[in-house]
Amino acid sequence: MTVTPGTQTTCSVKNPYAAAAPTDPAQPDPEELMSRDQIESLQFERLKWTLHYAYENVAAYRELYDEAGVHPGDFKDLDDLKIFPYTDKEFLRKAYPFKGFATPMSEIRRIHASSGTTGQPTVVAYTENDLQTWGTLVARCFRFSGIKPGDKVHNAYGYGLFTGGLGAHYGAERLGCAVIPMSGGQTEKQVQLIRDFEPQAILSTPTYLLTIADGFRHLGVDPKKTSLRTAVLGAEPWTEEMRREIETTFGTLSACDIYGLSEVMGPGVAGESGEAKDGSHIWEDHFRPEIIDPFDDSIMGMGQPGELVFTALTKEALPIIRYRTHDLTRLLPGTERPGHRRMGKITGRSDDMIILRGVNLFPTQVEELALQQPELSPHFALEITRPNRMDEMKVRIERREEFTIDQAEEAAKKLQHDIKSKIGSSCRIEVLDPDVLPRSVGKIRRIYDYRNRPKGNE
Repeated sequence: MTVTPGTQTTCSVKNPYAAAAPTDPAQPDPEELMSRDQIESLQFERLKWTLHYAYENVAAYRELYDEAGVHPGDFKDLDDLKIFPYTDKEFLRKAYPFKGFATPMSEIRRIHASSGTTGQPTVVAYTENDLQTWGTLVARCFRFSGIKPGDKVHNAYGYGLFTGGLGAHYGAERLGCAVIPMSGGQTEKQVQLIRDFEPQAILSTPTYLLTIADGFRHLGVDPKKTSLRTAVLGAEPWTEEMRREIETTFGTLSACDIYGLSEVMGPGVAGESGEAKDGSHIWEDHFRPEIIDPFDDSIMGMGQPGELVFTALTKEALPIIRYRTHDLTRLLPGTERPGHRRMGKITGRSDDMIILRGVNLFPTQVEELALQQPELSPHFALEITRPNRMDEMKVRIERREEFTIDQAEEAAKKLQHDIKSKIGSSCRIEVLDPDVLPRSVGKIRRIYDYRNRPKGNE
């Protein structure tokens, strides 16, 4: 049976599980405080609804499940989720632009899309209920990280088709904050507005916050003298060493993680406690996470590293079931919110992993080691080449202004040794003067892979 995109068939009952607007934004949502048993009971009911809803309203899911020989009626307990096939970006790209929607276009209130830099863009959509849920969960993350109703919030995430800017914007408003919608770029303007408007909180990528710190220094202003007290940072992997770098740079600033991706919702899928800073709690009243082995797709246990997979439990416009994120992390028991499991720091992406002479390497590993050398800055890039049929890596990294080139070169020798002994890869280190590398205004680009360049472009 085929269905016209955006129309419904037999599942005419709308989602009964949209998140309600908080009655007191300063207090935890009731679902935040549920026990693990309560969360799993809620997940079972919502998963049952989601599987039937997707099967009956999205032809791509019906075809996928029919081909695999499974039916939503086979879902009898939470463990049965594993019998349903995974989905990924290619699954969504085949539905481009609107074939993956489960509701008529008349019920869609917003459409976002990925950049499409590595292929066909993935398109995501939201109904009124979806937007309400999204705003509520982002507000939950911000409050959890320490932002308070009444705070002024400087939003340096990019606005537009990217979900970061608008997702963060409406979440901060839902929390009861005054939002400064700066977007990314125009670093001098960012610095001016932070000085003039004196916001208590800032939202950005971690690397762009360091770029803003450089902007303060260029004006002769100490970043420690700003009004900023809370930073909620996401959209790219970052390490504990990067957190220390940011918090040291800004003095009294507290930096917390936020996680999300457009296909699952956008920012707000998981958030980090400003008190514990022990990883982001996944809001499992709306998302069911799994960790799988990225090579054989088997399900991994608690604490074991692997690829993060998500099922959204309450989405109307674009159902997402067992979606492979390619983000590498592990699941951990909940702490500040015991009913909701935590995710460890993202160590990289399975599709961004560098394989260098048989050794698997991620940029976050280099970041972790580089920031242990006081003479070297967090601004670096990895260049991969194959000049003589053998892969070679060069780390281009800036020195800090307060150190000489000779001091930085000595630190680079230590970094080179650490990369070889702790990661297992040989490399060359090129020390650069400050402000040579391009600065991030959104997601940072760390890897420049030139191994497959056409001849003549070396």
